[in-house]
Amino acid sequence: MNEINANTLGARIREARERAGLNQGELSSLVALDRTAVSKIEAGTRKITALELSSVAQAIGVRMTSFFSDPLPALVSHRSSQGLDTVDSKVDQLLAGLAADVELVQSLAASELGPERLAETPYPRPLSNSAADDLAATARHLLELNNTEPVHDLANRVAKIGLFAFSMDLGVDTADAGTILLTSGGVSLVNSHNKVGKRRLALAHELGHFLVADDYTIDWRISEQNGDIEATLDRFARALLLPKDGLAGLWEEKRAAYGVREAAVLCASDFRVDMATLARRLRELEVVESDVANFIRTISTTRADIVEFGLNVPTELEATSLPIAFQKGVLRSFREEKISRERALGLLRDTFEDEDLPPLRPRREDELWNFVS
Repeated sequence: MNEINANTLGARIREARERAGLNQGELSSLVALDRTAVSKIEAGTRKITALELSSVAQAIGVRMTSFFSDPLPALVSHRSSQGLDTVDSKVDQLLAGLAADVELVQSLAASELGPERLAETPYPRPLSNSAADDLAATARHLLELNNTEPVHDLANRVAKIGLFAFSMDLGVDTADAGTILLTSGGVSLVNSHNKVGKRRLALAHELGHFLVADDYTIDWRISEQNGDIEATLDRFARALLLPKDGLAGLWEEKRAAYGVREAAVLCASDFRVDMATLARRLRELEVVESDVANFIRTISTTRADIVEFGLNVPTELEATSLPIAFQKGVLRSFREEKISRERALGLLRDTFEDEDLPPLRPRREDELWNFVS
């Protein structure tokens, strides 16, 4: 941990408390301290013990180590521009924690989190539909996809170029996704409360932010954006997930064989998108007329469709999910005794039980074991 003075530590506690939506009285009740003691700690006039700081971190919902690490410049810039009382504070806090986790694991197990082919960002920001389509073609090349195939396993594909995608259920009244750049690569957080097609669209949109090297973004209601860059990144996301050559050919084949409804079900399943995204993409490619696009938006895939057509039901970015590369990095760090069992389970965000961790090699009596937290 870095050495910091009482004033800096107090200021960081205050900022974390306010982002958690707590006042001093509420925090004092949670940690069994007088409100005046909390006030003095935040002002830097009273020292805080390790046990008290641990209680504060638990009450606020952050790791104690976060108080001793300088936040990423992208976070500092975002927080100073948005203020503390923003509706995105939950996403902001989670992204800060994930960024710190990834950077820690990168430092301990670089071979596992080293991207196979780090994207050389930034690419030009797409300011038109044609530019968005060009960026999508570039992205498909980076992800080693041809110009027709669906993008399956999107989260692990983007990890190979340096974007580590996590998912958590953030609920209804918060963002669809957010992204922050790291010194090497970036981290995205996708709201798994949304359905799988919306989750994949959100991650595709965040990939666009990553490729144009936006330091920090939090996006609400993907595909319903108002800003120019957000609209073109929505177009980029649709073009990435629904390539013109692949979609147009499959649509005509399935429409001729089954009709509009079944064609929509099969295309949405094959490309793993929601009906609204499919309808919009078909319309912008002028494959269907407006009335057909509107009809497609009303279609729901039924259990009968799944059985009769043998459809796969994707679960990508479901609940709490972590990139495979990140999980491997945590497990390597644990095996090599660079982190404790408790730290490993914390980094894995409760997706592992204690018994899921690998066994450690027997220790010799003459060995000294050093752990970092």
